[in-house]
Amino acid sequence: MSGVLDEIGLVHREVGTRRVGEEEAGTVLLRRSFDAALADVWAAVTTRERIARWFLPVTGDLREGGNYQLEGNAGGEILECVARERLRVSWLYGPDPGFSEVEVRLSPDGEARTVFELEHMAVVPEEFRSQYGPGAVGIGWDLALLGLGWHLTGGGLDQEAAAWQATPEAKAFVARSGEEWGHAFAASGADPQTVTATTVATVAFYTGD
Repeated sequence: MSGVLDEIGLVHREVGTRRVGEEEAGTVLLRRSFDAALADVWAAVTTRERIARWFLPVTGDLREGGNYQLEGNAGGEILECVARERLRVSWLYGPDPGFSEVEVRLSPDGEARTVFELEHMAVVPEEFRSQYGPGAVGIGWDLALLGLGWHLTGGGLDQEAAAWQATPEAKAFVARSGEEWGHAFAASGADPQTVTATTVATVAFYTGD
């Protein structure tokens, strides 16, 4: 799993906000290009068997208007599905999930590369947002994109990949991801002290340190 930390630099990250009715939602956006054809990337993010190989096992009716459930994680409704272009789902977890949506957008980058964008928009309680910041979801999505990249090059969630999550390299990946989300948070106008505190708290949460 050489070059894992190099994967961090392949992702563009943005932090922002958006109005949802009377509330303000926080947004995180990740963008990177994969060395894979658009049809292959679309199949990887929409096919039950392939989702389980890079992310989590998923059950449900995987079509527009259907419901899905990721094992031990979020579930919700498939709100929009435009083949090889856009997938938008509600992303609900816990007894009082509030508003949360994830949208994946794909576009071709030549014949054999694909631009992948993922935007997660959620109304988050202020006490959680002020403690952990956008890295709370951003690091998780960085790990997911890492898994997707492995899958698209022939890898998957095998025993080696599972064991990797407990290694110093994995902790280094999380720490670097947290730093990059801190930079994106600062670029959005966040107070420097808040950026530092939330970055430290989020990295510690993920690494257990």
